[in-house]
Amino acid sequence: MPHFSRDSDSDQHARTPFHRHNSVHKLLGGGKVADILLWKNRNLSAGVLAGATLIWFLFDVVEYNIIPLLCQIAIISMIVIFIWSNVAPLFDRAPPRIPEVIISEHAFKETALAIHHKLVHIVPVLYDIACGKDLKKFLLVVGFLLVLSAIGSSCSFTSLLYIGFMCAHTLPVLHQRYETEVDHLVARGSEDIKKFYKKVDSNLFNKIPRGPVKTKVK
Repeated sequence: MPHFSRDSDSDQHARTPFHRHNSVHKLLGGGKVADILLWKNRNLSAGVLAGATLIWFLFDVVEYNIIPLLCQIAIISMIVIFIWSNVAPLFDRAPPRIPEVIISEHAFKETALAIHHKLVHIVPVLYDIACGKDLKKFLLVVGFLLVLSAIGSSCSFTSLLYIGFMCAHTLPVLHQRYETEVDHLVARGSEDIKKFYKKVDSNLFNKIPRGPVKTKVK
């Protein structure tokens, strides 16, 4: 049966929708990604934003194809390395070397383990939502997917990724700066949504006839 949270629990979560004892930095993982999203290092965050904007401009506005772009980048890189390798001995400089960070086995393992850890936690949650154990979450996910489908049909995939990146790059820092106002609005919206679901549950779902439960005979 669909499960709805109790009033006492909902009131407690409505007062603290983001659980203030957990900071936004911890909610984002507490690593370098969180530092970038919260603009702890403004130069690095601005560089990431500029790089994402450049990629979106090349693929969506200029309509570059990814294969020619990668080939041109590889050609330019090879020419630069060729010139650097042949000119470096003339000026008593060391030839270029590939940084260990790019081909580090430890970095690849950490990335794979992080992705696996996220999937292990996300897949069971999505499965429980799809089974309808929590009707509120089920309807919210379906509504979100419908909105995402409508947005995706009106813009390209690159623009959709860029919009998502911009939201992830700006909303956390705005929430951290205006936390009190945002929490107040979210609490009010959460209360309105819960009242709406309770009305739907009492006026619609409770009127659906259900057959008698059959007991299994061993």
